[in-house]
Amino acid sequence: MHRLTNRQILLGITGGIAAYKSAELTRLLKGAGADVRIVMTAAATEFITPLTLQALSGHPVHQHLLDPEAEAGMGHIELAKWADLILIAPASADFIARFSAGMGDDLLTTLCLATDAPICLAPAMNQAMWRDPRTQHNIQQLSHQGVKVFGPGVGAQACGDTGPGRMLEPEELAELTAEQFQHGALSGKRVFITAGPTREPLDPVRFISNHSSGKMGYALAEAAADAGADVRLISGPVNLPSPPRVECVQVESAEQMLAASLDGVEQCDIFIAAAAVADYRPVAVAEHKIKKGSEEIMELRLIKNPDIVATVAGLERQRPFTVGFAAETRDVLEYARSKLERKGLDLIIANDVSNPDIGFNSDDNAVTLVSTATTLTLPLGPKRLLARQLIDQIAEHFHRKSQRTE
Repeated sequence: MHRLTNRQILLGITGGIAAYKSAELTRLLKGAGADVRIVMTAAATEFITPLTLQALSGHPVHQHLLDPEAEAGMGHIELAKWADLILIAPASADFIARFSAGMGDDLLTTLCLATDAPICLAPAMNQAMWRDPRTQHNIQQLSHQGVKVFGPGVGAQACGDTGPGRMLEPEELAELTAEQFQHGALSGKRVFITAGPTREPLDPVRFISNHSSGKMGYALAEAAADAGADVRLISGPVNLPSPPRVECVQVESAEQMLAASLDGVEQCDIFIAAAAVADYRPVAVAEHKIKKGSEEIMELRLIKNPDIVATVAGLERQRPFTVGFAAETRDVLEYARSKLERKGLDLIIANDVSNPDIGFNSDDNAVTLVSTATTLTLPLGPKRLLARQLIDQIAEHFHRKSQRTE
């Protein structure tokens, strides 16, 4: 259940007597650390009130396809991007049929069409409805499309019948939901990740820095931990909470980040340099605050900072699998390939930071993963989703290289 910590779960509730169990399911998911948002169909509100679920989830319940309170009224798109996983419990025969047919005639079906997140169903219906060939056909179609089906259980039903069709109990559904995040692609591996900016001091109150928010590096650290890795996050100054199950080392300058990166690097399997490290620092740091003088121009002498990712990639003994970032404003892939070769990296992740809608300070990003032999573009999406895709790709390249060198 600890795998649900900080997960964003969208719980869909459709019309059926089992909807009363969704209240306990919400409580369990929240108790395991998940952030739960709820979408109810009109039929679901006949069995349990939105107010009850709002109180348990801590968020307003969503019911309408075009929400006047959502940005631009497009609530289904916002929710579709927000979710790490969509769980529909209970999933009625009616909802399953509409979802299987690709319909988008209410908020819940529409966001299921619009999301890239995994979708899980917990069917709940009369045993005859469950056994009906059309329901079984719909379930098979959805399963072939990658939708997970939890249950149903077998037993006494509210109508008095006995047989398959009961929704699984909330405890079972919470456990099954948690298991969706346990893929273990990096189980037992030690991963170092740098994140955020560095600050290079001019005097006690001023410094040189950049616009990096650290969001991509922090998302990578969370995704690596979810993949089973032992993660050390070496972070410059950011306004982000430390990801769960991650060792976080706070630093300020590039030299401090280098020292923290080399500390224990011999036990590191994968090194991911996501930080935006200052290329230069002042030659001298003033002991006291620099006062404004009468001169119109102030000259500042700078000296090159150590290249952290090149230093790690150039280690002769116990060199980790090394991944760099190339944040560029033009000729992105050309610069990325050059950096990959020049610094001796295994992979490089390139992104165009000239676009104000992605990259620095944004919750979204679009990147291209480059190796000496391959190029893979990951389209625009939330950084948390991209991080999981990148960790999967990094793990695949890492294991492939490990097999070649054995």
